[in-house]
Amino acid sequence: MKTSLLIILNKIITGICHLFKKQASVFPASIVRKFDSDILEKINYPKYVIGVTGSSGKGSTTSMIAHILSDNGINVVWNKSGSNVVNGTTTLILNNTGIFNHKMKCDCLLLEMDESYIRETFKKNTLTHLVVTNITRDQPARNGEPEIIYKKILNSIDESVHLILNADDALVNRFSYLPNEKTCYGIDKTKYSLKMPISNNIDVAYCPFCHKKLEYSFYHYGHLGKYCCPNKDFERKIDYLVKKVNLDNSTIEIDGNNYHLNKNVFFAVYYTAAAYTLCKAIGLSDEQIAHSLNENILESKRLKTIKFDNREVEMIESKNENNLSYLQSLNYINEYDGDKTIIIGFDNVSRRYEYNDISWLYDVDFEVLDVKKIDKILCIGRFRYDVYARLISANIPEDKLVLIDDKNKIKDYLKMTKGKIFTMVCFDMTAILKKIFMEDEND
Repeated sequence: MKTSLLIILNKIITGICHLFKKQASVFPASIVRKFDSDILEKINYPKYVIGVTGSSGKGSTTSMIAHILSDNGINVVWNKSGSNVVNGTTTLILNNTGIFNHKMKCDCLLLEMDESYIRETFKKNTLTHLVVTNITRDQPARNGEPEIIYKKILNSIDESVHLILNADDALVNRFSYLPNEKTCYGIDKTKYSLKMPISNNIDVAYCPFCHKKLEYSFYHYGHLGKYCCPNKDFERKIDYLVKKVNLDNSTIEIDGNNYHLNKNVFFAVYYTAAAYTLCKAIGLSDEQIAHSLNENILESKRLKTIKFDNREVEMIESKNENNLSYLQSLNYINEYDGDKTIIIGFDNVSRRYEYNDISWLYDVDFEVLDVKKIDKILCIGRFRYDVYARLISANIPEDKLVLIDDKNKIKDYLKMTKGKIFTMVCFDMTAILKKIFMEDEND
């Protein structure tokens, strides 16, 4: 009876929040869990309960999995709002659970999960599958260093869960030595592969067993690539290998079949491979997956293109506090062969805490920016001086940099620049910039 009442309470609070146009993905469970912090253990879950975790890419991977499953007639409940810690997960689950039988109304529960909160969310063998995208330096003020995150995920893994692992990541590949059922994916050498990493910030370099330095055949980015221990104690073993990556045509090949990428960026290869591997693990055929990837294509949400002053504006949402995420954005901007203006900045380091640590900016390799083709870089937001100082230390010429103290004057400054406009900001700033640019479209 108590569980039924709490499910009703969760639904009522959610309804009230929606009535007053308030965000309702987290708040309802913050009330409900005060009465029963273990309420998720009393829910009857569907056949598949899939978690997706990792330092970056988990949102895009979750979205792609949801797209493929839904496209093939599987009723999926997933946290599309991005709320990936305990209260957000609880709110979602209770809103999709029957009041009296406590049974979820779906075929599959799919959850993007913060890597630090998996065990706090599910205290018993609930997950049937867990996808691990990568483990990198991420939110250092909260997470410390990657080994800490590895151990948190490790302590969250029950022996019954089927692991879907990115074997290109040597930290993630350590999970492949667990007794669990596992399926691993990776990417073959491509024309984009590197003999040496661009970044000096490599999170994994040594064998976890004999501690010899790993030997890399090639790198994709960061510490992701093909490696092995010189003593053969540790190496990547891949079930599904991505071949023939072509970002110009947005295509890849897996098991002899061609698949479309919904973004022509390299990290899209990883989340597409992760989604493919998970879907194969639960029994979908290549034909079913191909329909979802090649015909009913998932619209890209992270790269938004609008117009300003008859110039193209491409809005890239880069995750703060993650140097590899930023590096991918920088590489994407470099790929554009023409004059360009870049807007960088943020008002909040994190939406979750107020440490305001900006040390991570010095893990980002801004040195890779092709300054010859950059007209100006506009530094905006509350931390604009920190961004400006970091760019100066990366040897970006000072005459390329512009400090914007008043966001309302961004358009005036942009009219004095040339080339395609790229905005490389976090989520909070995207909404602000979009509003500014949309006002110009509506004039």
